[in-house]
Formats: sequence, structure tokens, C-alpha cells
Amino acid sequence: MPPLILASASPRRAELLRQLDLEFQIISSGPKEIFDDQLSPRELCQLNAHRKARVTAKKNPDALVLGADTLVFLKGKVFGKPKNLKDAEQMLSQLQGRTHQVVTGISLIHQRTHREKMFAVGTDVTFHPLGEEQIRNYLKKINPLDKAGAYAIQEHGTLIVSEISGSFTNVVGLPLDELRAELNAWTA
Repeated sequence: MPPLILASASPRRAELLRQLDLEFQIISSGPKEIFDDQLSPRELCQLNAHRKARVTAKKNPDALVLGADTLVFLKGKVFGKPKNLKDAEQMLSQLQGRTHQVVTGISLIHQRTHREKMFAVGTDVTFHPLGEEQIRNYLKKINPLDKAGAYAIQEHGTLIVSEISGSFTNVVGLPLDELRAELNAWTA
């Protein structure tokens, strides 16, 4: 397999990728994420992941570049990263007591050979019914500003999440089982 680059500054993604026992370098690509309500959740996440991977792949054509983008969706509405604490409270208020979907788009690009693979994984997450005080207490325990949907399932998630259906690591930011299978196929 060519050298692997994670095109993400997310410490959670790097931590998850280390679980696959792969050597990789981190190079944050930096293009601004786009939001387009004409795209499905999977299409939108894959597009943003592709844009991140492509910027880094152009500068590192011999590497296999991994781009990822995770968003939270509720009935077609996108919940990205909150702008501030008030925005985070509003997001959690809208999600409380309901089931939403967390989608992570993945893009793998090897520029030298013009080989690319994109896919997306969705996980259903159900929140407990939450009051304003419960939401404020949860937000005191985490930094919601760098997290889609203003929450982190791996950080005190039991306080707000009642159930998940699908990949836990996807909700954290990188669907490891699916990614492992794609990386194995890459080298086959």
C-alpha cells in the first residue's frame, strides 16, 4: 500500500485510524465544507470528503489520501458544527427525544494512478428526551464547537444518547469496519 495520509485535523479521526495499526501522516487539507440542500446526506458528506482528500492528494500524488466528513441529519436538515454555545444548545434541543442520522463520507485518492474510491456510512442515533438543564449540563462537560450536531458520543454520550443502530465509530467520525474493508480491497 502506498504511504497513507489522513487529510483531517480531527484528533478523533486520527485516534480511530490508529486502531487499524496503520502508519499514516496527518495533513489537514482545509477547504471550506459546502452545504447544498439539493444533495442527499450521503452525497453531501462524500463531496466534502472528496474535496478534502483532493487538495491533499494533488500535493502528495504518491500517497493514498483519506478524506472524511461527518454530518448529523434530522429529517433532511443538516446539523454541522455549532457557531457558538447558544447554537449548540439549540441543536441539542432539536435532537432531543428523536432519532437522527450521522453520516460519514469517505474519499480515498491515489493521484499518481488516478484511482479513487468514495463511500458513505450512516448510523441512526436516538437521544433521550432532554430538558434545558440536562442539555446545559452536558455542554459543560464537552467542547461542542468542533463537533457535528454539537455532541460527542464518546464523551459522556450516555447522558444524551439512548440508542444507536449501526457503527459506533462512524458516529465518532470514521467507520472503521467499512474503512478496513476498503483499504484491504485497495491493496488486493
